[in-house]
Amino acid sequence: MRKLRRLALADRTVRLRFTALYGALFLLSGVGLLVITNLVGLGSRISSPAQIPPGEPLTLGTAQELIGRLQTQLSEIEALQARQLLIGSAVALAVMAVVSVVLGRIVAGRVLRPLRTITATTRRISADNLHERLAAPGPDDEVKDLADTIDGLLERLEGSFAAQRRFVANASHELRTPLATMRASLDVAVAKPEPVPAQTIALAGRIRTELDQVDRLLEGFLMLARTQHGALSDRARLSLGRVVAAALIARAADITAKNLTVHDDDVHDGAWTQGSRTLLTRMADNVIDNAITHNHDGGWIRLTTTADGATALLVVETGGPVLDQEQVARLAQPFQRLGTDRTGSSNGSGLGLSIVAAIAAAHGGGLDLRARPEGGLRVAISLPLASARAGVAA
Repeated sequence: MRKLRRLALADRTVRLRFTALYGALFLLSGVGLLVITNLVGLGSRISSPAQIPPGEPLTLGTAQELIGRLQTQLSEIEALQARQLLIGSAVALAVMAVVSVVLGRIVAGRVLRPLRTITATTRRISADNLHERLAAPGPDDEVKDLADTIDGLLERLEGSFAAQRRFVANASHELRTPLATMRASLDVAVAKPEPVPAQTIALAGRIRTELDQVDRLLEGFLMLARTQHGALSDRARLSLGRVVAAALIARAADITAKNLTVHDDDVHDGAWTQGSRTLLTRMADNVIDNAITHNHDGGWIRLTTTADGATALLVVETGGPVLDQEQVARLAQPFQRLGTDRTGSSNGSGLGLSIVAAIAAAHGGGLDLRARPEGGLRVAISLPLASARAGVAA
């Protein structure tokens, strides 16, 4: 019985349903066409044929004349019936064409509704919400088989993304130990009582610089992996203006060393957002670090925080040479840099703005990078706006 039931369910495919629906529509159209044609035909009236005048004797000439008139009337009646049938068929065809199009659209919409649902859900699923599934209801047909196949693909993609992020985080964490050991060994070698050659001290300094660069790179890996993993544990409401102000104060020495002019008159407390305090602080730090590092001596930085509708906006602009927009757009990807022709410096690992983009995306926002027409770079971060009253309470 179970085997027969499975075979019966297997026959309930989309092809069978399409066959039944289209067959019913064609049958309905044919019935409607016949009904309309018959109604038009019954509505026509045919005049009675010629009759013999009462009291007039029937002679051979009269009979021949009567037969001729009857033949003429029959020919006219046949022509009239043919015209009426043609007109009735045309009217019935036009009516049923409109009815068939309307019914076909309705039926096609009902049949394709599961496919539209699958398409909309698939478009909504991205790397940030691979845990979602289609879970299409209904009988075991081709549509459900397609939905189950997509669910299996999403499950495999989710596992691959999770494994990749775990590998990056674990590798970055494990590499910190040998780096610390190498740095300690350098310190011990340089701090020996006996005189150390100048070449050794210079080499130790260069190695420390490279170790610091690798350490910053690993820290960037850890932050990127944490952001992409969606770990937002310390959620709070905070003001972008206050976060930016704190980042500027922490980097006052670097700004003074480069003799940079900071225009922060448009940094206000009105742009409140909600998210991880650690990640949002790191986002602002990276943007300002990027503006300081990739800037010329005596340059300028302009910062703006605004609340536009339902969006909190942070804009950081810097001066400099005219940049290529196509190259600027790639800066949000890891390890993408414009080179020394932009600032005359090769500092940086190429992860700063990619971390900013990942943090903004994790909070439901985005990063927009634009090359300023008059030269320099414009970095705009948009985040969902939170109420200022709630931010003050937090």
